[in-house]
Amino acid sequence: MKADIHPDYHTIKIVMTDGTEYTTRSTYGKEGDVLQLDIDPKVHPAWTGGSQQLMDRGGRLSRFNQKFGGIGALKK
Repeated sequence: MKADIHPDYHTIKIVMTDGTEYTTRSTYGKEGDVLQLDIDPKVHPAWTGGSQQLMDRGGRLSRFNQKFGGIGALKK
């Protein structure tokens, strides 16, 4: 490896939205800095699935299955 071309890799403290914290190594900031998260995997809809439910009560999934349900199925 070449000398003096890599960023400084040090420990920082991460604080999640619910107040939990952990220590990790990063190139963010300087040694001992605190990274306060506004969005994290515990609250973001991309990871939690949002408020959507998978129950289908005669909606899109049912209509799709009625229209295309027989395609690819083996008929005996």
